[in-house]
Parts: sequence; structure tokens; C-alpha cells
Amino acid sequence: MYKYSVIVPAYNEEKSLQLFYDAVTEKFDSTGEPYEIIFVNDGSSDETANIANALAEKDARVKVCHFSRNFGQQAALLCGLEHASGEAVIAMDADLQDPPEVALEMIAKWKEGYEVVHGKRRKREGETVFKRATAFLFYRFMRKITGLDMPRDTGDFKLYDRKVVNAILSLGEHDRLLRAQTTWVGFKQAIIEFDRPERVAGETHYTLKKMVKLAQAGVFPNTDYTLTFPIKLGLFLGIASLLCFITFIVLSCVGVWFGGLTAWLFPTVGLAIALVLIFQGVSNIHLSMVYKEVQNRPKYILAEKRNFEK
Repeated sequence: MYKYSVIVPAYNEEKSLQLFYDAVTEKFDSTGEPYEIIFVNDGSSDETANIANALAEKDARVKVCHFSRNFGQQAALLCGLEHASGEAVIAMDADLQDPPEVALEMIAKWKEGYEVVHGKRRKREGETVFKRATAFLFYRFMRKITGLDMPRDTGDFKLYDRKVVNAILSLGEHDRLLRAQTTWVGFKQAIIEFDRPERVAGETHYTLKKMVKLAQAGVFPNTDYTLTFPIKLGLFLGIASLLCFITFIVLSCVGVWFGGLTAWLFPTVGLAIALVLIFQGVSNIHLSMVYKEVQNRPKYILAEKRNFEK
């Protein structure tokens, strides 16, 4: 069994794969402990598959998983977690924007007793203002709508203890945002800040469409806010409509003219809409409960057990 597993999603990374291998093996060889590198070829259309296979032929510590087509980064990370055998698993990008020396700092934190170590980006070199702004908004939106205390400005560059990997793999969702699930499962977590460099080669493959899909996978499996929002809106409109009715009645009693019969139309329509939203919201609460059952997440996750072996 390996001490460490490095899992690396790779999509059209022919220019960076060899550079990644050289940099990572140099750093991890210095630990003097056994490790493996698992490249997950996410349906690449360039020479990524051939280069990964060549590295595996040269070095038995290199393992390769090839997808039949492009399934996306989260699927590739999940595949890596399922195939990793290390006591600690480290997820890294193939473009060396996740520095190998920071991975060694994560290992040091792990040896201190932390079970998840996040890489938090202080600076993001080579990224557009738009991408930095959307990332900034994404994490704050996720924390607000899901209630998960996700560390800000952290991506998928993380170290996972074996028990955390097993906990994540026990979750049942098809569409996943692993960084959200890592927060959900809990365990003792730490953060290491680093300056993210530019890509060592090639171009980013994270299009706006993929970012939107990632956000979708993060929001809907982790919150029932969209289901419960109608009842909240309905209650708000209902209260506002009732206050309007009370105001109009009081004004009528004191002889103040306020627009006649037409003025009563607005709170009446508002109240009708409120009732529809409230009934829809009640139905959605039932749907939300069914949705959580379909997710089939475990009721709890044990961090440790002692003396049960005996």
C-alpha cells in the first residue's frame, strides 16, 4: 500500500503532463515514502493518453485511468478517489498551478492530525478579472444558499485522509461538487495559503459553460432553498397584502379617499398569489424530503472507532 496517492485529472494536457511528472516526482521522492500518481485521462483528443501511458510504462508508480469520453473534472476526481490506495490522497491539477511544494506542506499538516487540508489561493496569476470575480461570488453564494461553511478561494487542490475519502465515496449523488461534499462530511480541517502561479503550459479548459455546470452541481444537491423559497415569498406577499387591507380599512374609517375600488385590487391579487405560493411551497417541502431520501446520504459518519475489533 502506498503512503500517498496523487490524483490528477487531465484533459488535453499534452504540453504539461511530462513537466508535472518531473516536478511531482522530484518533490515526493524527497519524502522517502512510497507514493503513486494516478492520471485520469478525461477523454482527451490530443496526445495526453499516449504520454500518460508512456509514463506508466517507465514508472510503475504511475497509474492511468482513461475515460471513454469527456465526463468532466469532478467525475475524473471521483474516479481518482475510487482508485487511490494511499493513506493520504492529494488532488492536483496537471498544469502545475497547484505547486508540488505546497502538497508537501499539506502532508506536514496531515501528520499533525488534520484529516482535510485545503489549498487556499492568495493570488491567482494568469486569470482574467472575470474569472476572479465569478470565483469570488461563487464561494460567497454557495456559503449563503447551502449553509455549508466552505473555505473561500479554495478549489480542488486538497489532501484527504483515507477515512475522508471513504466518507465521500459513501455519498450517493450522481452530480457532485467535491469541495462542497468535503465540507459536508466534516472531520478536522486545515488551510494552507499559497500564491497560485500561471499554467506551466497550454490553455485553461474551464469554459464559462463548465463553470455554470459546476455551480449547478454544487447548489442543487446541497440545498433545498429553491424548493422552500416559494413558501417564504408567499408568506411575505400574504403579510404585505394583509397590511394593505388593514391600512385601507383604517383610511376608510377616517374618511380618507385613496383611489376607490381599484385600489383594493392590488392587495387582493397579492393575497391570491400569496396563497398559491404558500400551497406550492407546502408541496415543495414534501418534494424536498423525498429529494433528500433519494440522495441516500448516510445519517452520520464516524470519524473514529476504538476497541470494536476486540
